[in-house]
Amino acid sequence: MWQDMLPGLMGFAALLGLIALRCPVGLAMLLVGAVGYVRIVDLPTFLNYLKTTPWHLFASYTLSVIPMFILMGALAERGGLARELFAAANALVGHHRGGLAQGAMVGCTVFGAICGSSVATTATMGRACLPELRRFNYEPGVAAAMLAVGGTLGVLIPPSVILVIYAISTEQNIVKLFMASTIPGLIAAAFYMLVIWLLARRNPAAWPALPQQPWPARLAALRGVWGIATITLVVVAGLFAGIFTPTESAAVGCVLTLALGVARGDLGLEGVLQALRATAETTAMIFAILLGAEVFNAFLALSQLPDLAALWVGESGLPPYGVLLVLLAFYIVLGAVMDELAMLLLTLPVFFPVVTALDFGLTAEQTALWFGVLVLTVVGIGLTAPPIGLNVFVISGMARDVPIARIYLGVMPFLATDLLRLGLCVIFPGLSLWLVRLLAPG
Repeated sequence: MWQDMLPGLMGFAALLGLIALRCPVGLAMLLVGAVGYVRIVDLPTFLNYLKTTPWHLFASYTLSVIPMFILMGALAERGGLARELFAAANALVGHHRGGLAQGAMVGCTVFGAICGSSVATTATMGRACLPELRRFNYEPGVAAAMLAVGGTLGVLIPPSVILVIYAISTEQNIVKLFMASTIPGLIAAAFYMLVIWLLARRNPAAWPALPQQPWPARLAALRGVWGIATITLVVVAGLFAGIFTPTESAAVGCVLTLALGVARGDLGLEGVLQALRATAETTAMIFAILLGAEVFNAFLALSQLPDLAALWVGESGLPPYGVLLVLLAFYIVLGAVMDELAMLLLTLPVFFPVVTALDFGLTAEQTALWFGVLVLTVVGIGLTAPPIGLNVFVISGMARDVPIARIYLGVMPFLATDLLRLGLCVIFPGLSLWLVRLLAPG
């Protein structure tokens, strides 16, 4: 069997080698997939495949949700919504020890609900919160680490671009995946708040308290976030209630965010153009990776590696949960050294058939939704875990005087809760499936 799996395994080795040499992920997938396809079949067949595949891939209506959610986040960032979120949360809880940090975490949670991108959440909330945290004498490494972790809520709280990619790659319902990720995402936010509370009790000097604001000032700060609260409610509630499709909800969110920013005078023509430019750049990067993944996956299908891997797992004698734990451990290791989107598109063609073939006492759809939440959780771990931790690099670029090792050290308590949450989601699939069963039975 190993000899039959050799072409697919060699393709993976070549791909990882190109990525290690700093070749762009999309291009690396495209090159390895093309060479493998031609070796197994022939050049004319591959060229015929390329003649139609890119058009069918990019003309998909489902894919239009990606630039829409990215644009909504870009407009929210340039419209100053993150600053108001932080100010409101600070007014409510800033007088508690560590309250300013908890306010930033609340801001990350709400902003993530209208952004869908971890890096965008980290960058936006970092720009809004890091100067304030440092102004009030929060320990720099602790403040940076907390914001790096808070940024992961951009992919854990729906809508999530990573979940959309997972849904498209595995042909699952996007709305049901958003429902499945909601409770685990809120648990993540609650765990992060708990870590801040515990750390503030252990080391009070690093987590100072601010003077308590009078109630009129608190109410005034809350009135400042009515717009973003309304947008979040309309987008998420409309999506879950079936009023909007995912693409329609993203389009409505874009229009509302644009209208709010323009009405308040925070979003002018230059800001809109910058948001459109940033959306085009991010979307082009994602679509290039999607095309490369499509060609690489076609090569994997021809090599029969996914089928052979599923057969090997079936004959290994490991129980279903044993197989799942091995795959999740591999995801955590891989996520620490690879970009999350590339990791997802690289592994799903092999791992997804393996998982859905196992018996966890769930339906095929429930298994797919549950596995999607587990994958999302390990992606969040990879965004902050050493040695890569993309969010850590983003926040390190804003806090250049803080050694990156210090930020990684500050991330560790939060990573411990991530592993705990992953364990809870593995042991109790109902955490992911309860909302789906309630709102979308059958």
